[in-house]
Amino acid sequence: MKQILLFALLAGLFGCEKAEENIQQNIILEAMTSGYWKVSSYKMGGMDHTTDFTSYKFQFKTNYTVDALRNASVEKTGSWEADPAARTITSTFSNAADPLPLLNGTWTITRNSWTYVEAKQTISGTEHSLRLDKE
Repeated sequence: MKQILLFALLAGLFGCEKAEENIQQNIILEAMTSGYWKVSSYKMGGMDHTTDFTSYKFQFKTNYTVDALRNASVEKTGSWEADPAARTITSTFSNAADPLPLLNGTWTITRNSWTYVEAKQTISGTEHSLRLDKE
């Protein structure tokens, strides 16, 4: 009988953790997929590359793809994934033209709200920082 109660308690605890993870994932999904995003800042090793992205908008979708739109047309579709527990977002634009490959990789989120995300990653010893703002 004690084993059944212990099992039920553990199942309930893990079920609550999973429910909380699902809630966090759903909040991120809602925030990212409503509206369009623009790169408002991109720095690589202290050098500003923001202007490389001025003609782009990004639309994140619920199927974890992301469209890079340029002049209202989809230039490239990539993929994205968020990990709320690790505070990371990963994006991949395979076989894309510059500057889109600069967005590839796993980014650590340093600050965020419903309308912006600031993130960093280090590639080959060079720090990259990014800010996305919702339009």
